[in-house]
Amino acid sequence: MFVVDSLIGPLGVHAEDDVVVSVRFGAQPGPVAEHPAAQQLSAYFAGELTEFTVPVEMRGGSEFERAVWGEIAKIPYGEMITYGAIATALGDPGAARAVGTACNRNPIPVIVPCHRVVGAGGKMVGFGGGLDRKRKLLELEARVALTSLWS
Repeated sequence: MFVVDSLIGPLGVHAEDDVVVSVRFGAQPGPVAEHPAAQQLSAYFAGELTEFTVPVEMRGGSEFERAVWGEIAKIPYGEMITYGAIATALGDPGAARAVGTACNRNPIPVIVPCHRVVGAGGKMVGFGGGLDRKRKLLELEARVALTSLWS
């Protein structure tokens, strides 16, 4: 595991070879690696990267959770979608709470952007890393997206 410093605190990243298998909030300071994931995360937090290309492997989770994580991975940079919209996309419009639980169990947050999932009406609810981190990530993406429109 290696650590990436970020505007939301240190992130612990576990990778096997070049494949990221987990990202954890609130990591203790530790070794920093010259790993593609570290480079991409640093570029993301600097506002220089809007799409991760580092390979990931989503381990564990139920079939439903893996389906939710797949939908989350499709959310474009700077955009948001509701838990209910993901539930509907998966064919179960009443499963918004289950989608929220699956988001909370996302093993690779930030890279698989569960922070882009919000409550009905854009309400800021739920995030495994805490709402303050979610807000900071969404603000970063909104600022970068707005800046690119004016460039």
